Amino acid sequence: MGICMRCQNQYLIFGILSVGMVLIPILMPPISQPVDYHQFADQRTYFGTPNFFNVVSNIFIFFSGLVGLILLMRPREFLLHITFIKFSERWPYFILFLSVIMASLASTYYHLAPDNARLVWDRFPIAIGVVTLLSTVLIERINTNIGFISLPCLILFGVGSVVYWDWSEQFGLGNLNYYIVVQLYSILAIILLSKYFSSRYTGGAAIYVVIILYAFAKLAETLDHEIYSLGQVISGHSVKHLFVGLAVFQIVHMLQNRRPLLK
Repeated sequence: MGICMRCQNQYLIFGILSVGMVLIPILMPPISQPVDYHQFADQRTYFGTPNFFNVVSNIFIFFSGLVGLILLMRPREFLLHITFIKFSERWPYFILFLSVIMASLASTYYHLAPDNARLVWDRFPIAIGVVTLLSTVLIERINTNIGFISLPCLILFGVGSVVYWDWSEQFGLGNLNYYIVVQLYSILAIILLSKYFSSRYTGGAAIYVVIILYAFAKLAETLDHEIYSLGQVISGHSVKHLFVGLAVFQIVHMLQNRRPLLK
């Protein structure tokens, strides 16, 4: 009976969060993108490359995603029962690291000439990456089947949030509600699930480091001009790219060092 009750509570928590994910953007007043969004603090040109540091700092994100993919390419015998209990658990991380690489390339493309048309391609892999990370937490802490079933649904919702924002921009609305909630919901769900449900692997607390680094990245993004004003060496947006790279490296480190818990 205890196990059944625990399962019911798990489903209830995830169900409430999921319903909230859909309803909150509808109930919230529309949040539009600032008109000066594309006016980043550091617009210096070097070696013929506009917005040089916002462009080249994406190398940290690209390299972190590449290292993650290389880890997943190790022989099945190495990954199975060491990094993953089931070999199929590799696939969400494959999507995650691939989305990280695509985000670095899309961000590079965007920062070369920032505008909404390019920003769409930047936001697609970001949305996919954050919801895929949530699915890995569901797989490892709740239920493998729930995690795998939710993955395509979460990705569809993440992609749809970007499509909706782009569509609303074309009609002069610029509603970011769904895109914002996709990120906030994913992070909140990861924190709550990690707090109340144990991982099937050692080193489960490492996910908190990932979240903290990502929070620093979002803070640096918000303080883009303020950070740049401190000597005009580097801007907050470039610092954001560094923190995102570190967060992904933390995921790689977590996978590399964890082991299945014996039951």
